[in-house]
Parts: sequence; structure tokens; C-alpha cells
Amino acid sequence: MIILEIENLFKSYSLERLEVPVLHDINLAVDAGEFAAIMGPSGSGKSTLMNLIGCLDRPTSGRILIGGEDVSLLSERDLARIRGERIGFVFQTFNLISRLTALKNVELPMVYQDIPRGARLKRAAKLLEMLGLTDRADHKPSELSGGQRQRVAIARALANEPDILLADEPTGNLDSKTGEEIMQIFKELHSEGRTIIMVTHDQGLAENCDRIIRLKDGRIEDE
Repeated sequence: MIILEIENLFKSYSLERLEVPVLHDINLAVDAGEFAAIMGPSGSGKSTLMNLIGCLDRPTSGRILIGGEDVSLLSERDLARIRGERIGFVFQTFNLISRLTALKNVELPMVYQDIPRGARLKRAAKLLEMLGLTDRADHKPSELSGGQRQRVAIARALANEPDILLADEPTGNLDSKTGEEIMQIFKELHSEGRTIIMVTHDQGLAENCDRIIRLKDGRIEDE
């Protein structure tokens, strides 16, 4: 079953009086349970494509369908709903809230979905246990290593059982050994049937994926 479908996608940005094209005629389908890597040199458009898939931006033209729903037509409120319910984000810089504990960081996405507090705490604790962080649940990000922070970020991304897990350079701020450990977690999540789309510049990491989508100058150059 196709979980993500992109049709004739174009994206440009206005710079003073100029239209600067970034993505050109992108056509792409990702099956549920697939692990796909998006690669390309700096300026190729991979981060822009990730932001569009994550409903953080809108296409200039073309369609993006998530689970058959055309998100390019949705209101800002409905886009926020899609981000909260159907997409989990893992960032290179972790993006954890510094004043909150690991448990509270994982709980937070469920607050916005109006999940009862008891159920939130139970699920957050279960996710931290799954990622080997039970003994770090009450620690704030500044008290955690880089690898531990990224595992908290992965737990947070899984909080609302998203259809798609988006990972933007998830090992970029980690040493090679820790990066391998984080990649192993993604492989295990994939083996459980989760759909993962990962932006990376690391060929070695990308080779762990089912497929590699290569961008160049805003176009899909190769798969």
C-alpha cells in the first residue's frame, strides 16, 4: 500500500522580485513499511523536500498525498493535525525542550492530541524503556549524552504512532559509534513495519535502507 505519493511537485521561493526554483517536477511514491533514504549535495533540495513531506511548507504546484489525503489543499489547522497525528520528526539537533525531562519531552506530542495524562505517562515510559532510557526518564537534555538525546527524540517522534517517521540527518551530530547505534534503532523500527524516510549525506547509512533517492539541482537524478 502506498503511504506517500508525490505528483508533479514544484517548489520555488520569492526573493525580492525573483522566483527561485528549488524543486522541479518531483514524482515519488513510498510504500507503507518502506525505509527510504534521500541523498544529494548541499543545495540539491533534499531539506525542502523533507519539509514538504512533513507538512512544514506548501508546494508551489503539484500534490502530496499522505495515506491518500491531499495535504497540499489543507488549511493550516489541518496541516497541524496531520503533523501531530501522522508524522514523527527526528532532527539532527534533537530539538528537545531543555527545561523538560526526557519523560516530559516524550509526553508532549500526546498533550496536543488531548490524550489523558495517565495514558500519556504510561506510553512515554514504555517508549523510553523500549529505547533503553528508563534510568534517564527524569533527566533533562543537558544531563544526557548526544546518543541519549537522540533516543529521546526518537521516542518523542513515536509518541502518537505516526504513519511516517521523518529523520533529517539523525546521526549528523553524533560520533561514528553512537551513529551506528542510532542507525540500528531505525533498522529495528523498520523491521517492525514502520515507514521511515531519512535525509542523509552518509552513503554508508543510506545503504541500510530499502532504496536511495538521489536529488541533484532540485530533480530526482536516480533511484
